[in-house]
Amino acid sequence: MFPIGDDNDKVSGGLPPLVTWALIAVNVLAFFMEISRPEAALQTFIQSWGVVPREYTAGHDLPPLVAAPFWTTLFTSMFLHGGWMHLGGNMLYLWIFGDNVERAMGAVKFLIFYLVCGLAASAAHIMFNLGSSMPAVGASGAISGVLGGYLLLFPRNRVRVISYGQIVHIPALVVIGFWIVLQFVNGIGSVARTDETAGVAYMAHIGGFVAGIVLVKLFVGRGRVVVR
Repeated sequence: MFPIGDDNDKVSGGLPPLVTWALIAVNVLAFFMEISRPEAALQTFIQSWGVVPREYTAGHDLPPLVAAPFWTTLFTSMFLHGGWMHLGGNMLYLWIFGDNVERAMGAVKFLIFYLVCGLAASAAHIMFNLGSSMPAVGASGAISGVLGGYLLLFPRNRVRVISYGQIVHIPALVVIGFWIVLQFVNGIGSVARTDETAGVAYMAHIGGFVAGIVLVKLFVGRGRVVVR
């Protein structure tokens, strides 16, 4: 299933989702900044600005060192990606699901919600990979939080997906539910991986998703949402 859109918003106000658009723009700009670097310098860049769990257990930066505290990577890592597919998939999901959630919360609250979910995702990744020196990057954790929030706010919305060459409408509950089940299954398997194993930070996805479900109602004002 390849999602391409969802139902029209049932949210009062109707303001453009400026924060969602801005987040997509910043992620794209950051990615172009990444790929403009020579290959040798790119790995150093990712190592410097991605989340490296061992830095948090050691309490200090590991080489290569940068002129910023190691904890700043909790924020910088959210805007870096490992390739075109990684970026494209994340931005597609943010584009489809972020606008509804932003309109439900308002721009400022949505930005805070997005960042807090990203922080929770990084915390989950660190917790399950304490000895790892591999950098983790991507907006997936924060966007997982957006999906969790969307699921509670708009459980009866339908998502347009391309399936077997045609466009079909599937309940958001099914689309997002199927996605998170995969994350949990893969996350359980990833706990046993070694420090040198590359792959997807599934526990970050799970951490962000859980944070989104737990926090969404705190960020949504009364009367802003018509749940379908």
